[in-house]
Order: sequence, then C-alpha cells, then structure tokens
Amino acid sequence: MYCSNCGRQLEAEARYCSVCGTERGTMRPAPSEQPDVKKLSRPREGKMIAGVCAGVARYFELDVTLVRILWILVSICPAVPGIVAYVVCWAVMPRDPESVSPSAPVPHVVKV
Repeated sequence: MYCSNCGRQLEAEARYCSVCGTERGTMRPAPSEQPDVKKLSRPREGKMIAGVCAGVARYFELDVTLVRILWILVSICPAVPGIVAYVVCWAVMPRDPESVSPSAPVPHVVKV
C-alpha cells in the first residue's frame, strides 16, 4: 500500500503512515495491487492527430490501423457525423496521465 497523502510505501500491517500519520483506510492500493480497469482515454504516445483512434483501439483491444481506416470511411460517406464524432471524442476523452519516472523524488508534505 502507498499513502495517498505523501506517497510513501507502507508495510502490510501498518495502520497509519509513519511519515504523515494518515490512516490506512484512506490510502490507495499499490499500482500492482489495483485491478485492471479499462478506461477510455487518449494516449500521449503513438497518436496521429489527437489520439482518439489509438484510445478507441486500446479500449476495444483492436488494431489501431483498423480503427483509423474505419473512422476515415465513416468520415467520408456522411462526412459530418464522422468528423463531429471525432471532435467530440477529442474534447471529451481525457489524456493519459504523464508517466512519472521511478527516480523522481516523492515530495514531502508536512501538515501543520
């Protein structure tokens, strides 16, 4: 488990964070302990325009090239719905969070 307040890793039997004193009930599980939840989001890498097709392909576990070709076909036949859908997805789909390097120091938060 990791402390949701200061980000320090805790022992399995710890009830409180030894650094900031946060109770264990309010802590998030470690990344390896979290269940895989599929989220529709735009990737930061491997995108062509805005990452909408890459995000849709990742969500539905399809080849990104197939999704791009299908989206182009939908945008050509009746042009307006395909283009509007892409712009709406671009505006609504969140981007993936920036990856944090493992060597980055965890900021120390002191509550007063």
